[in-house]
This record gives sequence, C-alpha cells and structure tokens, in this order.
Amino acid sequence: MHRVVVLALEGVYPFELSIPVRIFGTAAGRDGEALYDVVTCSLDGEPVTTSADFAITVAHGSEVLRSADTLVIPPFACGPDEERDWLPDELAQALALLPPGARIVSICTASYVLAAAGLLDGRSATTHWNEADHFQRTFPRIQVDANVLFVDDGQVLTAAGVAAGIDLCLHLLRRDHGSEIANQVARLCVVPPWREGGQAQYIERPMPQPSAASTAATRDWALRRLQRPISLAELAEHARMSVRTFCRRFHDEVGMPPGQWLVQQRVGHARRLLETTDLPVDQVAAHAGFGTAVSLRQHLATTIGVSPTAYRQAFRAR
Repeated sequence: MHRVVVLALEGVYPFELSIPVRIFGTAAGRDGEALYDVVTCSLDGEPVTTSADFAITVAHGSEVLRSADTLVIPPFACGPDEERDWLPDELAQALALLPPGARIVSICTASYVLAAAGLLDGRSATTHWNEADHFQRTFPRIQVDANVLFVDDGQVLTAAGVAAGIDLCLHLLRRDHGSEIANQVARLCVVPPWREGGQAQYIERPMPQPSAASTAATRDWALRRLQRPISLAELAEHARMSVRTFCRRFHDEVGMPPGQWLVQQRVGHARRLLETTDLPVDQVAAHAGFGTAVSLRQHLATTIGVSPTAYRQAFRAR
C-alpha cells in the first residue's frame, strides 16, 4: 500500500496539516479497501505546537520517513524572513531518510523547505501568491509560477496557498488511480474535483463596484456551449456590455482574459472526456469545441505537455 507521510513542523498550520489525511485517507478501491496508508510525524516524535492555540500529538518520529512513498510538508510559522533558516540540520537529516524515488509535496510556503534543500533548483514551482516575489528573489534558480494552484514537476510537487493543497492531493489521486476515485473523494469531502483558473483569481486587485454587472451568468452560458465556436463579441453581447467593458470586468472577476479562460475550459472538458469516455479523439475535440483532433493535440501539448492518447492512457478511470 502506498504510504503518505505528513511531516508536522513547529508552528504547523492545522488546516493544511489535515488535508493529506482527509483526501488520501478517504480514497478507497471498488471493494472498499484503503488505497493509502497516511501517517503523521514530527522530527522527534514529540508533540508539535501549531499556529493556533493548541498543540498536536503525533505517533511517529522522523524515522518513519524511511518508509514514505510520498512526503507531504504543510506550511509552518509562515512569513518571508530574510534571516530565517528554512532547512535546519535536524530537518535536513530527516529529509535524507527518504528512499530514492519518493515523491515530495509542499503546501503553501512549505515550498521554502524544498527550495532550501535544493530540490527545486531548475524546476518550476509555486507558493502562496503573496510570497511569490520574495520566494523568487530568495531562490533565483527556481522558475516560480504564481498564477497556478499547483505545479507537478514529476517527483517534486508544490501547491499554492492553503486550500490549493486540496487541489494538489486530488490531482495526485487522479495521477495514481484515475478520475473516478478522485471524483468520488471530492464528493465525499464536499469539494470540487477541480477548480477553474489559478491563483490569479485570488490576488488582491481593485474589486468591481457592487452595482456593476457580473460576468458569471455569461461564463455559465459559455460552459454550456463549449462544443461550438464562441466569439468575444458574443460573450460581450450576452453580458450586455461593450467588448471593452466586458474584457475589463471579466479580468477583474476571473484574473485572466476571456479567450484564455475559454481555452482553459475547453481543455478541462476534453480532459474529462478522455478520462471518462471511449470517444475517439476527433469526437472529443468536437465536443470540447476545438474542431479538429490536430487542434486538440496542439492545445493539450501546450497546456500539459502530452498527447490526447498519452493523457487517456495515464488518467483513464479504472
């Protein structure tokens, strides 16, 4: 059974600490058998203070890292501190216990630990948007993407702030066991199996005036018509706005231009069809509004770096 070890460090944030056991611990196969063994440890096996007004008691010390297939590090005592040692000797020694090939996952600013250990050098990574600039300055060898909810760089994965840890854990479920299991866990945990957009929609920006019209109804209208071409003029007309006003309002609400959002929704719909149906690739392309299989291949290659066939083989529900 795949073992997930969650490392609780001093000052750990309780919400993020609970995400791995809630998501992975809920995953079960068709006959009800658990798919993951989730354990929590501290560096020395002793109770750990949290960022709240309570401490937690764990059952394991860092020796359990020797048996980890996946290590998850939640954020702890977060904050950009130029003088902070993000990798004290005891923590470095604990990470050295991981077996070769173990996956390493950070949530929110726990990415600083992975960066300090050199695990993100030359890789793409993310962290909480509010710390992204500081993170990039502190670790210039990392390609920081502050606009996504998580980055999957193979063996090393990083999630953005707080609830993005849920998105990343569900992504790992899909990677390990397909969309059917991930969707089932998402329903049981009452969370969406995937979320639109990235961190850009949560970055502080001037909010629209309360009396201003929203583009939400138009986004919903477009999602029901992904199979056909939709122009920017059509979107603006449905929202009863000029194209210029619609684009500005849309970006304020969603954090990206309408065209980029629409392509993202088409790619997401195509991925779900590849995962859950046996439709030929050209029919998937038509249902998702890409028109041709060639167009779908190009967009998948740009977005996730694989072909439709390779994606289906990797993520087909089983």
